[in-house]
Amino acid sequence: MTDLSTTYLGFTLKNPLVVSASPLCEEIDNLRRMEDAGAAAIVLHSLFEEQITLESQELDRSLSAGTESFAESLTYFPDVTSYNLGPEGYLEHIRKAKAAVSIPIIGSLNGVSTGGWIEYAKKIEAAGADALELNIFHLPTDPEMEGGQVERMYCDLAAHVKASVRIPLAVKLSLYFSSMVNMARRLDQTGVDALVLFNRFYQPDFDLENLEVVPSLILSSSYEFLLRLHWVAIIYGHVRADLAVTGGVHTALDVLKAMMAGARVAMMTSALLEHGIEHLTKVRADLAAWMEEHEYESIRQMQGSMSQQSVADSAAFLRANYVRVLSSYTLRAPRA
Repeated sequence: MTDLSTTYLGFTLKNPLVVSASPLCEEIDNLRRMEDAGAAAIVLHSLFEEQITLESQELDRSLSAGTESFAESLTYFPDVTSYNLGPEGYLEHIRKAKAAVSIPIIGSLNGVSTGGWIEYAKKIEAAGADALELNIFHLPTDPEMEGGQVERMYCDLAAHVKASVRIPLAVKLSLYFSSMVNMARRLDQTGVDALVLFNRFYQPDFDLENLEVVPSLILSSSYEFLLRLHWVAIIYGHVRADLAVTGGVHTALDVLKAMMAGARVAMMTSALLEHGIEHLTKVRADLAAWMEEHEYESIRQMQGSMSQQSVADSAAFLRANYVRVLSSYTLRAPRA
């Protein structure tokens, strides 16, 4: 019988399908459906740094300052007092999630500064989370901030949180580092247990009729997955930490490619938002069918088999691929 099991964050999972953080994870009934459909672990929706800060009134004071003249400034922020249940509600949600399902529950913290993170990392651990994912989201807009400062900030934050908890820690990375493999190795040296590639930066759009900056959310596609696949294949073998792919995972073929690149798990959300939670059942069935047809006995057998260090033509991951792609395109005659 085909063995779909894998290991991630020290856990043996029944398969590599993990649900990533999203509003879907706010409902306990959804978590049960995810487990029934075949999810091997679940990353809960994120607790945001702004929520933690607001609870201590620091953000509240800073946002309120000057609103007599610029009252519209408050409209850029959601009502973080109630968003995602709030900090204490989030901890209670972890307790309920652990009671509702038997698969690992991974808490998620989203932010960029140490602030209340260490305190809440400990509280998330105490609430029963099996592991913690740091979703570090930072946009360096200060022209005086150098790239090295940004990298040190990420590494320092990961090191501080790792030292404060006993449960496994994953770091969800941005794709905008100038030397991705070096950054992965530096984070690995902090002792984190996994690296999740990559965070999606949601870019705002312009409403030209009302002259407003508005949020914009477009679900991922399998095309976005290729960038993740590329970097996992390159980083594999250079770090001790587990690797996870998130962003653009929609089909069993995406999962198989992630495994062959060197990932331990493939995380999905957009596919579930688009097709429903039960889409997990189809992906799992297709995964098993493909492996049986191609005579793979286990997921472990394929992990890393198409990483840069394993393929015969490692240049395919480098500039040679860039040149090959550009030279392979054939111009088509315009339609009449």
